[in-house]
Amino acid sequence: MLVIPFRHVAGYFDTTAEEKASLPEMLAECKKILDTKFTPAGYNIVINIGEAADQKVMHCHVHIIPRYSGETDNPPEGIRGIVLKEPKHVV
Repeated sequence: MLVIPFRHVAGYFDTTAEEKASLPEMLAECKKILDTKFTPAGYNIVINIGEAADQKVMHCHVHIIPRYSGETDNPPEGIRGIVLKEPKHVV
């Protein structure tokens, strides 16, 4: 599920203090919906900011990702190994 502000800004740090302050409430409401519909065991909340952080859509958005027990076996890259389809490694 995505939380997306109506006002166009490229990333989280471009939002106003009021927009930032409303984020926890919005995430809590999203969690209620996901809990009711899918009963996940946990969540990842992800905000990618900038191309270097793998942001693909240059409009602020927050991912709330439902997780399930036994879904993954501790990926070596942590959350990046789960969220990214093809993790990029710096050499």
